[in-house]
Amino acid sequence: MSTLNPLTQIDFYKSGHIFQYPAGTESVYSNFTARSDRLAPVLRSGLAPFEGKVVFVGLQGFVKEFLIQAFDAGFFRLPKAQAVRQYRRRMDNALGPGAVPVDHIAALHDLGYLPVRIKALPEGSRVNIKVPLFTVRETRKEFAWLTNYLETVLSNFNWKPITVATIAHEYRRLLEAYADLTGADAAFIDWQAHDFSARGLSGPEDSMRAGFAHLCSFTGTDTVAAIDYAELYYGADSDRELVGGSVPATEHSVMSMGGKLDEIGTFRRLITEVYPSGIVSIVSDTWDFWQVITEYASALKAEILARAPNALGQAKVVFRPDSGDPVKILTGYLADELAGDADAYGMYTVKDTGGRITEAERKGAVECLWDIFGGDLTAKGFRVLHPRVGLIYGDSITLSRAERILERLRIKGYASTNCVFGVGSYSYQYLTRDSFGMAMKATWGMVDGEARELSKDPKTDSGTKKSAVGLLRVEREGDDYVLHDRQTPEQEAGGLLQDVFVDGKLVREHTLAEIRARLRNGG
Repeated sequence: MSTLNPLTQIDFYKSGHIFQYPAGTESVYSNFTARSDRLAPVLRSGLAPFEGKVVFVGLQGFVKEFLIQAFDAGFFRLPKAQAVRQYRRRMDNALGPGAVPVDHIAALHDLGYLPVRIKALPEGSRVNIKVPLFTVRETRKEFAWLTNYLETVLSNFNWKPITVATIAHEYRRLLEAYADLTGADAAFIDWQAHDFSARGLSGPEDSMRAGFAHLCSFTGTDTVAAIDYAELYYGADSDRELVGGSVPATEHSVMSMGGKLDEIGTFRRLITEVYPSGIVSIVSDTWDFWQVITEYASALKAEILARAPNALGQAKVVFRPDSGDPVKILTGYLADELAGDADAYGMYTVKDTGGRITEAERKGAVECLWDIFGGDLTAKGFRVLHPRVGLIYGDSITLSRAERILERLRIKGYASTNCVFGVGSYSYQYLTRDSFGMAMKATWGMVDGEARELSKDPKTDSGTKKSAVGLLRVEREGDDYVLHDRQTPEQEAGGLLQDVFVDGKLVREHTLAEIRARLRNGG
């Protein structure tokens, strides 16, 4: 970001709004709010239905990365003539010579800092839809134009971490519900949704921020740079705390290089020579997953069980299917999905499709491993695989698919922790700003000393775009955050929206540890 001009991270129309406000405009007060969950890919029923709240994270990273670092390097540190010239050039070339006067840009450079105040709820809060997450206004009346001039970048920087953090937390709520139902080890949940999303996101900055948002609810991640982001912008310290972690894992190039005829030899070498202890995840569907999960697993049983625990007591071989229907691959088929018993060839017929499946496919991967390795029962009587083996599925996982997998495991008598979900770009990239209807809107202003309450309520809209009115205050009532609008300046100064950024400085800071603790305690 430091190589970009921060003042051109706008929609073009923002450049003219300073001249469109009424003469004497002294203040513009806006808020950033998630307005609707209508398009959100969340669960609406079941054990963990969506509760109408978003997880607020990411503002601090934006303040440090953009409002401070990018503005410092890309504007305030530049010679004034250069800073003004590059802005004028962009506007003149695109909109016509002189279309956008630049005196206000020169004045901002003379000031030497951003005269802006951002008040926000604590990061890690679970905030009700239609309740502001933060507010923005100028601190000097001659720079009232800055409030909504920053809208574009405030929006495109912040909607994604909030949305990803919310989806990640919905995964956690689902996993917690099924762990409780089946008596599974709740401590395992920290690792049960593993971030696989980096390669499917929109560049390294996106993957770092989304990966950080995932880390607010889980510790399992393959997005290395997300840990860097947590340390750079959220006070995390991997030498003192577990920020995020992963395990050694193969890919198809590794498995293919060993050759199809000796695939079992590749498995044996990996689990006895390359990784004789600890956890190793092995992609298992390069050719025939069902052969791997039955024949190879049986043939390698003694060697798998003989692996030595590492310093953390871990010695698990994790099989990773990576194609097909994750629900059926992991859980197999239920009796009512089949047209009777096996035929003379040991094959079953699927009712819906008429397709024929093997005994292994009928059982699914969890049951196949149980038949070979066994395991234990939870206090509630559900089966948990032997600690030397496990499963992870990371292809096209969604909340709804995860729910179906967990429910089918429950029906078949298996605890929820028998598999790990690789949560990828299917969950963290198939999102938009509209997933939770996030928008920044002005609700109050001042012209020549006269306060004006602003609002938006289009007759052609369903009500989603109806804004709050006037100055705003947010309070906590029970488990909910509640908006109070049309407040006096004295009332607006109270409440839970607290100063985070004032006049170029970060004045309130949260650590990843604090965010995690707040989320675990209900937000």
